[in-house]
Amino acid sequence: VQLQASGGGLVQAGGSLRLSCAASGSTFSMDAVGWYRQTPGNQRELVAGTDSIGNTDSADSVKGRFTINIDNAKNTAYLQINSLKPEDTAVYYCNARMGGRWWYGNQGTLVTVSS
Repeated sequence: VQLQASGGGLVQAGGSLRLSCAASGSTFSMDAVGWYRQTPGNQRELVAGTDSIGNTDSADSVKGRFTINIDNAKNTAYLQINSLKPEDTAVYYCNARMGGRWWYGNQGTLVTVSS
């Protein structure tokens, strides 16, 4: 099973991006997803999570700006990030629970926010 994060890029502060997390190689659907981010020298931090029945949670630093959802038809999760700030600059990764276990994405997508 592989999880591929994509959709990152260079944006100006105040801009928006939609990140995608696509699963391949699994016969199971995502029933929970977590998005994480990591900056050099720091551990990954959880920024948002959701499950298939709509429970969501997000870090205080991104509340009101980041929205997470799962598209079961595509077995893909999304992270909509709005009102970007320079401190949101990081590599973003996704993890997903499928078939009763968590799978960890090791290929992130870089988001760079310029001031």
